[in-house]
Formats: sequence, structure tokens, C-alpha cells
Amino acid sequence: MASADHISPTDLKRRIEAGEHLQIFDVRTPSEFASGHVPGAANLPMDEVEARLDDLSTDRPAVLVCQSGQRAAMTCELIGASHPNVLVLEGGTDAWVQAGLPTVRSTKTRWSLDRQVRLGAGVLVLTGLILAKYAHPGWIFLTGFVGAGLTFSGLTNFCGMALLLSRMPWNQPKRLSSGPAASSSP
Repeated sequence: MASADHISPTDLKRRIEAGEHLQIFDVRTPSEFASGHVPGAANLPMDEVEARLDDLSTDRPAVLVCQSGQRAAMTCELIGASHPNVLVLEGGTDAWVQAGLPTVRSTKTRWSLDRQVRLGAGVLVLTGLILAKYAHPGWIFLTGFVGAGLTFSGLTNFCGMALLLSRMPWNQPKRLSSGPAASSSP
């Protein structure tokens, strides 16, 4: 498969300001999206892309965004030939922020998935150490398990804890009801 075409943050900003009708999709989890995203971006989590391919209009260029650009490039490969004009934001939202460009944040504060993973790993390690000291020495294996998981995550760029946490209810987008109140316009 061919590699994805990239667009720099400054080029994307210029094209947006020029009024070009781009579709911007952020493929991160809803909590990551809420913590800060490119203005005008819609949240299309990577694990929902195949089911929501109809959300991508083939008439307009689509720009895929994630934190660093890696998940967006993977999503671009996943979309394949179904969309002829897909770009990946080079460096993701990290590069967008480093370029001094504005982001939109949810008014409700949410922790990023990365922060949730760090907290979870820290709590598990601390719990394992305390229980090993005061309850039973076998609890030390909990800290070893977390350490092995973090090592595996670092080597493979796959984090099972992040996958598990992304499925938790607090990390799911709020669903609008399909009743008459939801379809009425102000």
C-alpha cells in the first residue's frame, strides 16, 4: 500500500482560512478529542471508521488528525481506495499546538487517555507494593505485570490498558436521542 500524503499544520491552517471545503476528522478517542482538537474537526474514532465510511464525502478532500500522526496514517491505510483524496496532518495535534495554532477544547474537563493510563499504571504499581509489604509478598507480581505491560507497550506501540480504558463509559461520546426533540432545529 502507498504511504499517506501529509499536510503540515501551517498549510492546513492556510487552506482552512482560504475557505477550502475540507473534511477534518480527528481519529482519537472522544476523551482525547475533547481535550483539544483542530477547529472544525469532527470526531471519528479510529475503531469506528469502517462502520462510518459514509461520513466521508468523496467529493471533498479529507484530513485525518490524531495526536502524533501515526493513528491517522493507519486510518488512512484502513480507508484505502474508498476515498481518493485523504491527507494526514503531519505531526498531529502535537505539531498543530507546537506551531502556535488554536485548538478547541470541550467545556467539560476530561482526562486524556494517556493520562488515564499513567494514573492507572501508577495506582496498580503502588497498590502492588503496599500489598506486598503489608499483606502478602506475592503481590509484588502485580508491579511486575504492570512493568511488563508498559515495556510491551513501549516496544510495540500497543497499549492494552489504553484499549480497555477507551471502552469505559466515561470515555464514550454522549449519544443524542433520536426523538423529535433531537431533530428540531433552534
